[in-house]
Amino acid sequence: MPSSKSERKRNFFEDVYDVVRLIPKGRVTSYGAIARYLGTGMSARMVGWAMNAAHGVRGVGTKAHRVVNSQGLLTGRHHFVPPSSMQSSLEKEGVKVKKHQVQDFEKKFWDPGKELI
Repeated sequence: MPSSKSERKRNFFEDVYDVVRLIPKGRVTSYGAIARYLGTGMSARMVGWAMNAAHGVRGVGTKAHRVVNSQGLLTGRHHFVPPSSMQSSLEKEGVKVKKHQVQDFEKKFWDPGKELI
């Protein structure tokens, strides 16, 4: 059991990063789906914080573009340099994006709760 608040946060972030590393190329998942998979369904915002801190984390920053909100919106794009690189990275993987939203979101959605059983 973690002994301090910062240790719990660090471990949660690492758990998020472990899931993000598994998102297949050309697929996306949501902050909430990751939180539910980790057993903390009300922690989607915390997953967002983890993703904001992910740039530079080995094997995560290169896949951070695959995490979007529950409607497929690229809400994290402002944390990319330049912000358009999130969309560009998804499009290079065959994910169509229009007006900052993943098209055919239901088909592209990867649910760790179903895929990682």
